[in-house]
Amino acid sequence: MIFALLPGCSDAGGKTNTETKTKPQSDMEDNINNNDELQILEATRQLTELMIGINTQGINKIVDNDFTLTHITGHVQSKGEWFAEIETERMRYYSYKEIKTSVKIEGDKATFVGQNLLDARIWGSRNKWRLQQTMQLEKRNGKWIVLKSVATTF
Repeated sequence: MIFALLPGCSDAGGKTNTETKTKPQSDMEDNINNNDELQILEATRQLTELMIGINTQGINKIVDNDFTLTHITGHVQSKGEWFAEIETERMRYYSYKEIKTSVKIEGDKATFVGQNLLDARIWGSRNKWRLQQTMQLEKRNGKWIVLKSVATTF
């Protein structure tokens, strides 16, 4: 079985490759969306760093109470089950490299898509996984929260 949670992240040099597809907007709307896009990218990158740091308390502040993770196998895992896997290191994350990201924002809802190379040991098998992570987010009290994440390969 292969696991995949891979939010957008930056490479060692901090370089990112982002694409945002939006319709024409006023300057004020552009500034709001650009700020929201940056916040979403920061949240997804922070999530990856917290995974590597085995910090489920930190992850808990970024993801919804009803967060689910869908693995590339199709298995849907609850937040509690995923946290247990991280804490026991059955899922151990070592490093990542961002390949491509995109963000689509519609009001207080957003979709993030990140393609990354993730060095991880999942249930005893270590590999550099080529994963695409699609995340649904919602803005609550000025903060973007990850509702769910679905992994595929690319």
